[in-house]
Order: sequence, then C-alpha cells, then structure tokens
Amino acid sequence: MFNVSKETAPPFGMISPFFWIGSSFYLLATIFLLFLNPQHGHFDLAIVGWLHWFLLGFMMMVIFGAMAQLVPVVLEVGHFSVDLYYIIWPLLLVGTLVMSFGFWVNPFVLPYGGLLVFVSMVIFLYDTLMTLRKVTNITFTVKTVIASNLFLLVGIIIGFVLSLAMGSAVDIDINSWLGVHVVMVLAGYITLTIMGLSMILLPMFGLSHGFDETAVQRAFVLMVSAVIAYFVATLLAWEIGKWISFMMMLASVSLYIYQVTIIYDTRARKENDIWVKSMFVGYASLLVSAVLGFVYALTFSENFLMGAAWFLIVGFFAFLVNGHLYKIIPFLVWFERYSPLVGKQKVPMLHEMLPKRMANFEFFFSTMGLVIAGIGIVISSDDLFKGGVTLLITGAVFMFASVRWMLDYGIKK
Repeated sequence: MFNVSKETAPPFGMISPFFWIGSSFYLLATIFLLFLNPQHGHFDLAIVGWLHWFLLGFMMMVIFGAMAQLVPVVLEVGHFSVDLYYIIWPLLLVGTLVMSFGFWVNPFVLPYGGLLVFVSMVIFLYDTLMTLRKVTNITFTVKTVIASNLFLLVGIIIGFVLSLAMGSAVDIDINSWLGVHVVMVLAGYITLTIMGLSMILLPMFGLSHGFDETAVQRAFVLMVSAVIAYFVATLLAWEIGKWISFMMMLASVSLYIYQVTIIYDTRARKENDIWVKSMFVGYASLLVSAVLGFVYALTFSENFLMGAAWFLIVGFFAFLVNGHLYKIIPFLVWFERYSPLVGKQKVPMLHEMLPKRMANFEFFFSTMGLVIAGIGIVISSDDLFKGGVTLLITGAVFMFASVRWMLDYGIKK
C-alpha cells in the first residue's frame, strides 16, 4: 500500500499520539457545538475559539501525524529529522488548549497559546522544508507540499500577530488580516495539501491508473494564484480583488472536484467500503460549500457564509480525514506489529483490522448530523442545528471508539 521501509518509517509510538489526540479533540469539538449559535456570525469569539479547537486540535494534529508517515512516500526521501515529531504534538496540544481558553475565557493568554502553536508548526515546517532539499523528482504532489507549507508559514505568522493584537496592544486591522489568515491556512495549506495527497491516496486506494491530470494541475495553479491575489488585495485594500480571488478559489475547487470524478470513473476497485462512502460525503460537501460560497459572494448573507464554512470544515475536511484514518491506521498497525511475522506465522488481513460495525454507525450518524445541522444553519433554525449536532456527537463517539480499537489491535490485554 505505502512504499515505505523500516529505515524510513517513523516509529509507530511516535505517530499514534497524533491520531488518538486528534480523535479526542474531534469528539469534544462536536460536543462544544451544542453551546454555539451560528447566527452570531463568524466574528463571534466562541465560534472562533471552536474553529481553532477543531482545526488545530483535530485537523492539524491528524495531518501532522499522517505527514510523519507520508513524507517519505510523497517525497521519496527520508525525513531530515523525524525525531522532531516527538516535540510537535505536545506543543500543539498545549498551545491549542491555551488558545481555546483565550478565545472562550481570557484573551490575555492568547499570545502564549499562539506562541506554542507557532513553535510547533515552525518545527514541522523546518523538518518538511529541510527534507524537501533532498528531493530530486519534482512531482505534482511535491509542488503542492512546497506551496502549501510556504502558505502555512505566512498564515501562522499572521495568526501569531493576530493573537498578539487580541491579547495585548499590538495595533493592526484584525478584521482584514483575519481573512488573510483564514485563506492562507484553509485554502493555501489544508486544501492544497489535500489536493496533493489525494493524487496519491485516491488512485492507490481505488486502484486508478492512467487518468488525465490536467484538471488538478489547473486547479493547483488557480488556487495558488487566488491565495496570493487575496493577500495582495488585502495589502491594497482592494475589495474587488478579494472578490475576484474568491471566485478563483471556487473555480479551483470545481476543477479539483472534476479531477476526483475522473479518478473515480477509472478506479478498478469497485467495493464501496467505509473509505469510499466517506469520500462521497466529503466531496459532495465540498460541492455544496462551493455553491453556498458562490451564493454568499452574490448576496453577502451571513447564513450562506456560515453554511459554506460548515460544509467545508465539518463536511469536506472532517470526512476526508476520518475516512482516510480507516485506511491509514490499520496499515500502520499492521506494518508495526505484523510485517516482521510475514512468512513465519499467519497474520491478519487489513480488512480484518477495521471495526466495520462501528465504522458504519459512525458514517450514518455523522452524515445525518452534517446535513441536518447544515440545513439548520442556512435557514436559521437553532432546533435543527442542535438536533443535527446531537447526531454528529453520536457519530464522533463511534469514530473515537473506532480509532482506539484500530490503534489497540493486536495488543494482548
């Protein structure tokens, strides 16, 4: 599945904390949704705090853990210093907790949490960028890694300055630069990272070969150009420029979705397992988010903006991450505990290391919760939103249980 060896693969004990901490943050994030009101808008500090909890504690934690394993696969070289990952997750964990406390309780501590998060990400970027220096084969995925990590660097610098502004007396236009911070991280880093990794993971898991990559190549150029254009438009206080860059992002997303359909149509593996189902919901959510985002660009209605953000973050991001955990964790556990036993004794198959019943329950409740709560946001129905969140929490409980089950597989108790 992954072209890795014992020499380039990081120790399993180094990676596993990223996954169980991430799944814990995901579960708690769904519970915290019960105390939020989406109608308060995206400037509400309670919502901003939740976004940082979700994106840092869940999304970034899992992405960093996955990248520890995938960097040797994607870049075809070993880490510059893989031991740095032992430092990354504790700093990111504490920094996320402090930042969330700052948004929810006391803004005075925001710079301290921001500093810890900043340092953890700089360490991650240092290892990744130093590893990139050894790369000789510049593939499409390598290009996305380079671009996304440079955008992440700019995004976290801006984010740290914003935390100083909110927690002390630094004088900057928070509203304007908050937009740049969001665009750099969500569009510049997370979306480009997903684009790049999906061009390896989707064909690998779906057994797709020989497809045309023109669409994703154009999507990459458009997204990079859009992120840079948004930054320049903010510097020049050019509102039309921001709108144009936003349209470019939507066009990039549309091309990327088209590329995914090409990969799906050419796949040899036709089984619709939990991974395929999660990809369906994830990419459908991305499409819904793009449509709602386009409507927002025409109407400037806050409901459509919040709806677009909901389906992007809780739909696209979360379903893609959780769906891939059902593939990645069993392989890592198998590679660590059973690969040395191949040829010596009977070892389990990867599909046997998946909690199918719990995974199906997770998918059902999470999907229903996503849709119902999303409709509640768009039509301003708090009852629908809270009802959907309750279903989402149930799905998150099954997701947490599934992650623990997979991580503990084969451990004698």
